[in-house]
Amino acid sequence: MTPDLIVLADTIHTMDERHQDQSVQAVAVSGGLITAVGSRQDARDWQQADTRVVDLGNATLTPGLVDCHMHPVFGLDLTIGVDLAGATSLDEVLTLLRGEAANDGGWLRGWGLNPNAFGTVPLHRSVLDTVTGDQPALIRLFDGHSALANSRALELAGVHGRFEFDQASEVVCDADGVPTGLLLEAAAMELVQRHIPQESFAQRKTRLAELLGDFARSGLTGGHIMDHSEESTALFQALEADGELPLRLRTAPWCMPGSGEAEWKELARSIGTGGRRWSIEAIKLFVDGTVDNGTAWLYEADIHGQSTAPFWPRPEEYSAAVRYFASRGIPTATHAIGDAGVDHVLEALESLRNNVPADILHRTVHRIEHIETVPDELVARFKGAGVVASMQPTHCTHYSLADHSDNWSTRLGSERADRAWRCRDLRDAGVTLGIGSDWPIAPYEPLPIIADAQLRRRSGNPEQEPIAPSQALTALQALEGYTSHAAKAAGQWDVSGSITVGKRADFTAFELDPLTTAPDEFAAGSVLGTFVDGEIQFMLERQA
Repeated sequence: MTPDLIVLADTIHTMDERHQDQSVQAVAVSGGLITAVGSRQDARDWQQADTRVVDLGNATLTPGLVDCHMHPVFGLDLTIGVDLAGATSLDEVLTLLRGEAANDGGWLRGWGLNPNAFGTVPLHRSVLDTVTGDQPALIRLFDGHSALANSRALELAGVHGRFEFDQASEVVCDADGVPTGLLLEAAAMELVQRHIPQESFAQRKTRLAELLGDFARSGLTGGHIMDHSEESTALFQALEADGELPLRLRTAPWCMPGSGEAEWKELARSIGTGGRRWSIEAIKLFVDGTVDNGTAWLYEADIHGQSTAPFWPRPEEYSAAVRYFASRGIPTATHAIGDAGVDHVLEALESLRNNVPADILHRTVHRIEHIETVPDELVARFKGAGVVASMQPTHCTHYSLADHSDNWSTRLGSERADRAWRCRDLRDAGVTLGIGSDWPIAPYEPLPIIADAQLRRRSGNPEQEPIAPSQALTALQALEGYTSHAAKAAGQWDVSGSITVGKRADFTAFELDPLTTAPDEFAAGSVLGTFVDGEIQFMLERQA
């Protein structure tokens, strides 16, 4: 077949073991698929008069980078207002909020708040009241599972005391039953969220288009979106009507506590639907919340006596939901952060051997997302259960500290904090490890994440002490987390994840070689371009 496109680069990492001893510098593409892999001399033989040739010179080409955990549509709501992610003290937080309040006549919004910035000051509505007065305010914390509302917002929402929920959510109240303003988990936050004026569809479409473009410029060619809604469908359809999406998107709608077979059936019906570059391919579930706000599920309570309850009040119903989807060959991805939560998910997935036909079980990928603190025995069970680990290295490097003085580590205590984000142990155990950002919980740029996975500290900050350095990945393992292992984590190794004849022509081009460049230097380097289906989505102009 005559190639539509030939891509040349001095270094090409195919991530295909069959090419590991060969010098590959050329890839041919036809109809969106890879048709040949070889040398520059081979490329001269492939080329026809109408073949487009892109010569990247001394650049490095790899399979397209795929973020294994992100929330671009959900993130539109989480990133409204002032970005507080860089604030490291309460004074900085208040200064940023005052600046936002002065320019906003409606609701004061903020996001990315790290509770470490409050120091010893409790997260309480009174702190916001000093800035906002009669203006309602809702500030999202960085974990995406909690928010702080001021007194006016609680009043407008009619939140005057405790609430009962079908899931482990909470309107936090003081000893007198008066809300403090802290709202834990989705159902509690929705009490206030639904009273905030919403953006128009056109505004959200514009913001999403800009965001996806930014993703492509960062080096991403795909993403595993861990949420989906009717609005998601409408937005993706509208963007595709205007042209191709710049990334390939795999989405997973939520299955929540309080649901039953009627709701599960509707979710199952959605699997496989989608558009040209997006599709619903899995179901997302939650078995706990987060360590930072006391809603993780731990064997033993944190220092505040919290994080002892599952997100599903009756966890056996979670297990029933997993069996329902797994028996129909539908992949699942479960948010599980604490040791007891991970244990329960593993137990539910291990039980599938006795409930799901072997042929269905072997072709269906099930994942656990986050996995922040687990003992040795749980690490060992991943391989035996055939479960994929999906983790976010920058959750560790951005929100915890080697000296355990951060909120996450302090809540857990040293023993459990020392078991932080055991990426290397899982890889050494032979477990497939997909890597992602969890944007907007952490930045989406993949180059710094690949570097942080190796450094176990923030890239570009050599003065920082690494966090559990024994868990550092090699450069190859970090790149695999975005390429070959990302494909395996989606059950798509047969069509993507390596530069192999017959697979999709999705590529990322780098200024620097991710396998040989020092991580700090690589994180500061440039992405030169991305290709999806053999079509250029972004190409950086290079000076001669």
